[in-house]
Amino acid sequence: MRHARVKAEGTGCYHVVSRIVDRTFRLDDGEKEIFRRMMRKAEAFSGVRVLTYAVMSNHFHLLVEVPERGEVDEAELVRRMTALYGEAYVANRVKQWREWRDGGAASLAEAEQERLRARMGDVSAFVKTLKQRYSMSYNARHTRTGTLWEERFKSVLVENGENAKAAVAAYIDLNPVRAKIVADPKDYRWSGYGEACGGGRAAREGLIAVHDSRGYEQKGAWRLVSARYRTLLYVAGGERREAYTERVVRSGIKTREVDRVVGSGGKMTLQEALRCRVRYFTDGMAIGGKDFVERFFDDNRRLFGPKRKDGARKMRFAEWGGLRTVRALRIDPVTVPATT
Repeated sequence: MRHARVKAEGTGCYHVVSRIVDRTFRLDDGEKEIFRRMMRKAEAFSGVRVLTYAVMSNHFHLLVEVPERGEVDEAELVRRMTALYGEAYVANRVKQWREWRDGGAASLAEAEQERLRARMGDVSAFVKTLKQRYSMSYNARHTRTGTLWEERFKSVLVENGENAKAAVAAYIDLNPVRAKIVADPKDYRWSGYGEACGGGRAAREGLIAVHDSRGYEQKGAWRLVSARYRTLLYVAGGERREAYTERVVRSGIKTREVDRVVGSGGKMTLQEALRCRVRYFTDGMAIGGKDFVERFFDDNRRLFGPKRKDGARKMRFAEWGGLRTVRALRIDPVTVPATT
C-alpha cells in the first residue's frame, strides 16, 4: 500500500531508503565510491545536508536534513550548479543567459534559473537528482538501458532532535554490521561513520549535527561527538571472534539471545534493537517524541481514517527512550537478521 509522501514545514529531517530494481546486488566497491561522490555533489547542489548514510550492494540509506527554503541568488545558483555539473557546462549556461538577456529574452534565463531553484531545498528533488544522475552514469559504464532503482523510495520524517536523530543515524551506520560485512562499523568505507573515522570532513560535520545543532563550528566537536556516538554504536555491537581460532575477543549480544527476547515478548535495550532490522525506521512515516508525532498527526489528519483519534503509537519490543511512531506496525516491526 502506497502512502503519501510527508514533508516538514521549515527544517526537516528524513530517513530515506531506496533499493536497486529486483534487489539485485549491483554495487561493488567501485560503484559504491562513485555513488558516494555523486551523493556529495547532489547534496551541494540541493542545499541539503547528509547527516549520515550507508551505501550497500543493492540499496542505500540516507539521513538527510533539509533546511527551510531561502533565497538563492544567481551567484549562489552558479556555485551550486558547478558542484553538480562542472565548470565547463555551467560556463556555457551562464553565457547563454547573458545572450538571452542581451537579445531581449531575459525571461528565458529567469525561467531556466527558477526550474533549477525548484530542485533545491526539497528531499524528493534531492533523491531524484541523485538517483537519476547515478543511473545515467551506471548505465553508460555497463552498456545497459532502463531503470536502475525501484520506482519509489521510502522516507520517514524524523524529529529534529538528538534522541531521534541519533537512534536513526546509528541504525543506518550499523547496516554493514547487521549484514555481517564488517564487525566494526568504522571499517565500512561507504557509510557516514566509516567516512568520518577516515577523516572525511563532510561526514564528521553531519554526525556532529546529529548530536549538536551548533554544528562543526564548536572547537573539538568531533572528538566529543565521536566518543558519544561510538559508545552507542559499540554497545550495540555483537560478539567478535578471531578469524581462525574462533576465540571470543569481545563479548556481545548473541543472535539467539536477541531472538529469544523478541520471541518471548520481552523488551530489548535500544542498543540491542539497533542490531536488528527495525521497520519503524523505514515504514513508520514519522519518528520522534510523543508531542512531535501528535503534531505531525494533527497536521496530516487527512491521511488517516476517521476512527483514528490520536497519532503517537508506542514502538514495541525495545526500550526506545521515549520515541514514538505514527504507524503501529503489526508485522515484524523488529526482526533479527539471518545468520550466515
